[in-house]
Amino acid sequence: MSDLIEILLHIDIYLETLFSHTGHWVYVVLFFIIFAETGLVVTPFLPGDSLLFAVGALSSRQFISPWISFITLSMAAIIGNTANYHIGKIIGPRVFSKEHSIFFNKKHLDTTHAFYEKHGAKTIIIARFLPILRTFAPFVAGIGRMTYPKFQAYNIFSSFLWSGCFIWAGYFFGNLPIVKKHFSMFIIGIIIVSIIPTIIKAISLKRS
Repeated sequence: MSDLIEILLHIDIYLETLFSHTGHWVYVVLFFIIFAETGLVVTPFLPGDSLLFAVGALSSRQFISPWISFITLSMAAIIGNTANYHIGKIIGPRVFSKEHSIFFNKKHLDTTHAFYEKHGAKTIIIARFLPILRTFAPFVAGIGRMTYPKFQAYNIFSSFLWSGCFIWAGYFFGNLPIVKKHFSMFIIGIIIVSIIPTIIKAISLKRS
């Protein structure tokens, strides 16, 4: 856990090191991280928002291409959500029937399900910007048998919107002296700002 926190706080440095060792294969690594964060219900702890911001920051420093990053990671998010949707459609009902699942956090599933019941298909877009819910939203959409064309429309739009917002924010602001000097603090800020709405929603849904 401490290693994961260390990587998150200095994610720009680790990405620079990764690029120096792998070259353009770094896009493949980044693709699989975003794919896993959005496509596998068991890996909601992987970096999402902070990783995209760091990618944008490195793009502004000429390490990697912002456009290739934007397209690659948007596709990773789209494919990840699609895989998650189908996993939910196939095994979701059995998971919800178990109170103590080894691989799936029942509490997160219930929170996402309640969120989905309240906001409907818009959950796919809203949850993109909410850690944990982002990972479980397509899974629950599959369980609820949301029509596939409708799901994909929201999925594609939200994927480009999410990756674009954070990558281009990193691109335009990540190279500012104050951001470079206090990059870890900005990453912490992104994580906190991202998590707070999830916590508030979870509490409000529990009370309602």
